[in-house]
Amino acid sequence: MVADTGTNTNTITVYKRNHLGETVVEYQGEKIAAGPTWICLRAVFEFEKDLGVVTFRRGDIFTEWFYSDRWYNVFQVNSGSDGHLRGWYCNVTRPATISDDTVCADDLALDVFISPDGRVHILDDDEFAELELPPDEEKAAFDAVKALRRLASVLAMPFNRHTSSR
Repeated sequence: MVADTGTNTNTITVYKRNHLGETVVEYQGEKIAAGPTWICLRAVFEFEKDLGVVTFRRGDIFTEWFYSDRWYNVFQVNSGSDGHLRGWYCNVTRPATISDDTVCADDLALDVFISPDGRVHILDDDEFAELELPPDEEKAAFDAVKALRRLASVLAMPFNRHTSSR
């Protein structure tokens, strides 16, 4: 999915897992900052992926926030060619497990893309419906979507529309 941004002692390996906890994607990013319940990484996208509302391109810059106390992660996507903001891709996940050198997140299939103009797009809700999650996890996932909408509407971090990768 995303490539290492260079040899660095701040290199973190990210394990994106499915709802069963099985690793489906592994990549590396550079640690930018961290707090008690979160970490922010920078990584470079390795291939093209068309989501319908946006296409991620090889070389796009992802600034990624993972949280151990929230049911989502947020990837700010900037163009690799000119740095312009392409939007925010949000995965609804179980709270991430964060250590000194790894991040693990169980993806629950439901995604949210927020355009630079603030439009919210719900993606893969059909895949989410097929997962047969426990009721408390379904509720947490829907609550995560509501939280993402709210944060984006008030431009709370990480939805700062003035942020650029350059």
